[in-house]
Amino acid sequence: MTQETQLGFYFDSSKCTGCKTCHIACKDRMVGKTRSKDDVTNQGVSAMPGMLWRRVYEYGGGSWDQNGDESYNQNVFAYYASVGCNHCNEPACVKACPTGAMHKRKEDGLVLVQESLCIGCESCSRACPYDAPQIDIERKVMTKCDGCFDRLAEGKKPICVESCPLRALDFDTMENLRAKYGNGDGHFAPLPSESITSPNLIVKASKKAQPVGASTGRILNVREV
Repeated sequence: MTQETQLGFYFDSSKCTGCKTCHIACKDRMVGKTRSKDDVTNQGVSAMPGMLWRRVYEYGGGSWDQNGDESYNQNVFAYYASVGCNHCNEPACVKACPTGAMHKRKEDGLVLVQESLCIGCESCSRACPYDAPQIDIERKVMTKCDGCFDRLAEGKKPICVESCPLRALDFDTMENLRAKYGNGDGHFAPLPSESITSPNLIVKASKKAQPVGASTGRILNVREV
């Protein structure tokens, strides 16, 4: 599936400190987007447990080895990956959706949910390797990153991009992103292989980034609500 214009993200892992400002700003925007503000005013984002349109994963591993002279060698590493929907060229969520609720918008390639068609079966969630579709348990419909299309219409960047204090995120047409950053370094652990969905995501790897599928590390932070 191709688009004449395709929007996408850039993420620089070498700049990311894992502060989760993008994560929190994204979820804060959801208040009044997926529910009426009256429903969540008292509880804020905690009224929407499990709905995380952008997540920041800490990935780390390695070991310390003692030498015969009681000195040590180590290959310890830790870095972060900020992950949302990558509005893929071959979105697995769209292919898995039985009703057509999950669809790829023709004018800009954003992958969106038509809630009136959604039956809450979660087939899209199970298919997506990035965990992008998120079920709203109370309303029984799927939700996901929408590229902040309302902000785009106002000439703004997505809230995750504008909130990042280290400018580790960017969003634009893929043509403009490639002109600015090149093709990047390719996916690294814990991201899945790019071959699965052809994501519109350019990444710059941190110095000690591990290859996709590596068993040298693990996700260290638990999934936040």
